[in-house]
Amino acid sequence: MIAVDDLNDWVGFLGGHPQAKTPNLDRLASMGLVFERAYCAAPVCNPSRAALLTGVSPHRSGIYKNRDSLSRSPIYGKVETLPKYLGKYGYHSSGKGKLFHHMKGPMSHPDEWDDWQNPTGNSMGQHPGRKDGMLANGMPYQGVFQYGLDWASNNLSIEETQDYHVAKWAANELLKESEKPKFIAAGLFRPHLPWYVPQEYYDRFPIDEVIVPEINENDLDDLGKLAKQNSGGLRQDKDFQRIKKHGLQKEAVQAYLASMAYADDCLGILLDAILKNPNKDNTIVVLWGDHGWHLGEKLHYRKFTMWEEACRVPLIISVPGVTQPGTSSDKMVNLLDLYPTLVNLAGLPANPENDGRNIAPLLSNPQLEWPYASVSFDQPNRSSVRTEKWRYILYEDGSEELYDHDTDSLEWNNLASNDQYAPVLEEMRRWIPDDFEPAASRSTDTRGVGQHDMTK
Repeated sequence: MIAVDDLNDWVGFLGGHPQAKTPNLDRLASMGLVFERAYCAAPVCNPSRAALLTGVSPHRSGIYKNRDSLSRSPIYGKVETLPKYLGKYGYHSSGKGKLFHHMKGPMSHPDEWDDWQNPTGNSMGQHPGRKDGMLANGMPYQGVFQYGLDWASNNLSIEETQDYHVAKWAANELLKESEKPKFIAAGLFRPHLPWYVPQEYYDRFPIDEVIVPEINENDLDDLGKLAKQNSGGLRQDKDFQRIKKHGLQKEAVQAYLASMAYADDCLGILLDAILKNPNKDNTIVVLWGDHGWHLGEKLHYRKFTMWEEACRVPLIISVPGVTQPGTSSDKMVNLLDLYPTLVNLAGLPANPENDGRNIAPLLSNPQLEWPYASVSFDQPNRSSVRTEKWRYILYEDGSEELYDHDTDSLEWNNLASNDQYAPVLEEMRRWIPDDFEPAASRSTDTRGVGQHDMTK
């Protein structure tokens, strides 16, 4: 299982950006089944990963944000995580990198694994250009750096870096002999902020050739107060207006593409080992991004929203003898579905605590009739529902959004106030739970890079 942090749908095999260079991701996609409409349980690292690894939806666990803690959740100690559950049935589980929200310490939940490895290699979390009140990208500090959107190249080699070490470790683990079946999980940190990666990756995307996303600067006009606050795009002190003021839209896109290309090269190390694995015909491979990422769409950068850019994720599953190489499915799935699916594929009893669906039937029949929606949660009573045609968003103040993806894939035209769509709104509301567990909050907000144990 390979997790890639903050990886959006710009990857080559999803066609989200015409200049993306992800040959290894594309190579893995050609080996298995791509889910073209996969979505996260929450558009934030911690709750998305907690949902995937516990199999419990945020609305039941109370884990909605990075500040919410699994150890404070009512499910803690009552629900077995995926590595624990597999271990109970004879698997040896090992992990390294970003899998739960942290890479080391208690928040990495090392006790959930038979073998947990703390990070090694340079995390690229620091840059000499970030000093004297300035970010390395030339913008002034805005608040605490851990909330800073920053980028710059460095002079490191890929072999010195943390994600390379994670991929190399996983490659070695895969090739080791073992009497037990193995569950190996590798978590790549980039393209998470800060976008400090070796110069060679910036060189792949000449700045004068960079294509920025299509932006509608009036995009927030038909939205409610909470949606506008969530975007932050109208505020001069937030990412969109600051990047626009300093004329760095192309530079931000270049930095994300460079960071994604770096992660792809690290993945290549592991992919080569997968292909050399003597047990490759009996090895399931799963790759997922924990949530999407905005680069100006909806006048927003980063994640933390209920819109398409933050909720859509790359998802590839390869199961020898089941999936056909180079195939895809356009059915609606959620990362919450991975736990029950992997348990099913391993031939183990289903865990009754799982909230997701077993999507194994789609692996052998990608176009099977699948009358389900995918639901994402941002906080109590703030939810998003995605079907093949519609995205619906309900905020805690009762305000709503509705987008027709057949005609409005960029979600520019909110149809929720149009009486014509009242039946659609009613149908979408049925997917949202009636009850929400209160947030399992800690006293500090850990959204920032500085909380990720960025070690050297």
